[in-house]
Amino acid sequence: MAKHGKAIWSSLKDAVFTSLDSVLSFTPESLEGVGLPENEIAAEALSLLQKLIVQNTNLFLDLIVGDEDINMIFNMISSYKTYHEIPSQSKQKLHAVGRILCTSAKASILSCDRIFECFFNRLMDILGLSVRNSSGHPSSDESILITQRCNQGALYLSIELLSACRDLIASSKTVLEAPAHTEETWKHLLQSFSPLLTMAFCSSSICTSEDNHEADMYCGVKGLLILGTFPGGYLLISKTVFEKILETFVSVVSMDYSNTLLWKLALKALVHIGSFVERYHESEKESSYMGIVVERIVSWASVGDFSIPLPLRLEALIDIGTSGQRYMLKVVQGLEEAIYSNLSEIYVQGSTKSEEIVTQLLKCYSNKVIPWICCAKGFEEFLLQFAINIWSQIENNMVFNATQTNKRGVLDLMMKAMKLAVASCSEEKQNIIVQKSYSILSSSTSFPLKELFQQERSQIVQEVDNSSSRDEWILSLFAAVIMAVHPKTHIPNIRPILYLFMTSLLKGNVAAAQAVGSMVNKLGLKSTDGQTSSDCTLEDAMDIILNSSIWIFHNNSSSDIQAKMTGVHDIGLINLCDGLGSCSSLQIHVITGLAWIGKGLLMRGHDKVKDITMIFLRCLESSQRADISYQKKDISKNNNELDSHRSVMRSAADAFQILMCNSEMCLNREFHAVIRPLYKQRFFSTMMPILQSLVVKSEPLSRPFLFRASAHVIIDTPLFVVLSDIKKIIPMLLDGLSALSNDILDKDVLYGLLLVLSGILTDKNGQEAVSDSVHTIVSCLLGLTQYPHMMLVRETAIQCLVAVSGLSHARIYPMRTQVLRAVAKALDDPKRAVRQEAVRCRQAWSMF
Repeated sequence: MAKHGKAIWSSLKDAVFTSLDSVLSFTPESLEGVGLPENEIAAEALSLLQKLIVQNTNLFLDLIVGDEDINMIFNMISSYKTYHEIPSQSKQKLHAVGRILCTSAKASILSCDRIFECFFNRLMDILGLSVRNSSGHPSSDESILITQRCNQGALYLSIELLSACRDLIASSKTVLEAPAHTEETWKHLLQSFSPLLTMAFCSSSICTSEDNHEADMYCGVKGLLILGTFPGGYLLISKTVFEKILETFVSVVSMDYSNTLLWKLALKALVHIGSFVERYHESEKESSYMGIVVERIVSWASVGDFSIPLPLRLEALIDIGTSGQRYMLKVVQGLEEAIYSNLSEIYVQGSTKSEEIVTQLLKCYSNKVIPWICCAKGFEEFLLQFAINIWSQIENNMVFNATQTNKRGVLDLMMKAMKLAVASCSEEKQNIIVQKSYSILSSSTSFPLKELFQQERSQIVQEVDNSSSRDEWILSLFAAVIMAVHPKTHIPNIRPILYLFMTSLLKGNVAAAQAVGSMVNKLGLKSTDGQTSSDCTLEDAMDIILNSSIWIFHNNSSSDIQAKMTGVHDIGLINLCDGLGSCSSLQIHVITGLAWIGKGLLMRGHDKVKDITMIFLRCLESSQRADISYQKKDISKNNNELDSHRSVMRSAADAFQILMCNSEMCLNREFHAVIRPLYKQRFFSTMMPILQSLVVKSEPLSRPFLFRASAHVIIDTPLFVVLSDIKKIIPMLLDGLSALSNDILDKDVLYGLLLVLSGILTDKNGQEAVSDSVHTIVSCLLGLTQYPHMMLVRETAIQCLVAVSGLSHARIYPMRTQVLRAVAKALDDPKRAVRQEAVRCRQAWSMF
């Protein structure tokens, strides 16, 4: 090895020097890494060098210490004060030297001591710290502030050496316990210079000069981070130095938010230090970190007037919390206290300022805190207490100035947080929350329950309108609890609760409708000892719902529909479409409520969904209203009635979207819904033939709404199911695209249906199935390339034309000229995305 060692070293050095990049990353994510792009050749060369140093320490260290290229870099960095002044080629060599010194120092204690002895003092000389260290200044004196800009090249190499030393200590528990002989030099140097290095790094990171660059901030923050994450308590890095580092970062995070990079670097460094303290069980440092960082940043959540915007405060709060469990629990506590405090201001004073604050607090709690608690496990009690405290607070605030209209956003976020908290609890904890919420509901609500349904319909509407804002908040929050519980969680007095929810949905309370849908989805089929909600079975609940006098439906129905919807019985409901003088908004609320109820039944595979679906189909029929425009009435009144009827029909069509969609609000796996496999496929197979037959026999008034309903079913059905019946579906789909393109209100449904067609055209089986309909497809798509109401429709239509170009040329060639003419117009579209797709389409259709 002595004979070939020099040649080996020269080859490895050249490999590192020529392979590493000259561009250093200054992103927060690279703080705990090398900061350079991965290079396999350099990595292998450095790995081999480290092994050789371990085996032949003196030989290779002598070669490294005496290397001319390395010494030339040390001489070179003295000529440049800032990192950006260093030429690109010299930066590459600087990075290579840094990696070589870091790798050598990490090889062993002996190599670390030798590298520090030979190179560390030289770096301190370049930085001007050796003179200060020997001048007799107290190392803990914070007045020692380095006002001159430090040499960035020397700071970079110092960081590499400190990083190697830290990683070496962290990888071996015996390093700090070893007797002081060979390791005495690096320990002494580290202990002597760490205070001054801290001041140098602080000066670099918080320098306010106009020519301060990313490299200055990055080196300063990274250097402080490395010093702050040395293992061994305060043996190597004193308590004063450690706390100075924390104070510097907290100061940056609390004041320099306008400097985005520096702010993010400092916050990331605090997170790394917190993770280090917890991972290595640094009990001495934990108290400092908790007091200086965690408690101070947690206090920001409850401060209304603060220089930093609340979103940044919450970002800092959550990031610090994720660095350790103890920190996050402190964060959760502070966040909850801030939520309760601001909610109290809303309840009592109707504070708009508190509304803005609590909106962001609740979003943070729902999107960040609850998922963390669920992943951490063992902290379910926090979610229970959060839910109970929310209920206790609203129970104790009898003076209530939070109006439903002005504070709806806050209520929606409270409901979301309540649902997520309840859903994450066990059945035992859920029972506690349900009992608490039900006791407040039953004692506080002004709604009469079952007695209300013995009144006339006009009296019902009046009673609902007279309910207080506080009662509506309580009812909505209780609905949120019901949506999130397990099927086996006990819900007391289900019958009066059903009546209450059904009354509330008449006013348009969608949460009440969703709660009823969740109840019918989770109720047991039979009343048994094992069924906790044994006072009401699913059949009992459906009898209450379908036979209630609030549903305004007619017994007459289409015999064709009844023939197709097998098993439908006379449900004793009066036709919703009857009585045009009645309130159309009330009819729409009823349809929405029935849609959520039907969704709960559909997902569990219950046959009663047919009864509810038939109600929607009746609403979509217009034969009984065909003579509206010919009635001898006042024209304006007649038009209003027609508009009202259209609104009801649109609502009935949109009910099919509720039935088929994947809801994030309720009735999903997260909220413990009962889901029968393939329920969408079965509904698709049942409904599409019925909708197709209705379209054929429909009047002009109802046809667009029937297409809208069928579009919802097609859009939310898995594509492979649509493909399995594509021959029958494609005519309906194309007719739907044409019909829905006439009304701007249908633009979203039109786009969804177009996406289905795009999926068909890009599937091999779909291409074969639609080959016979290619002329109709192209004609439909050409019309949509000029659709004025949505850019995405035009873009997707052109993408579909590109897909069509891959079909048999014999079939599509006759339409080539027509397509190219339409695409030429699209080249002048105001949206760039459309123009780009038009270019692609023109190229595709010009090739044959």
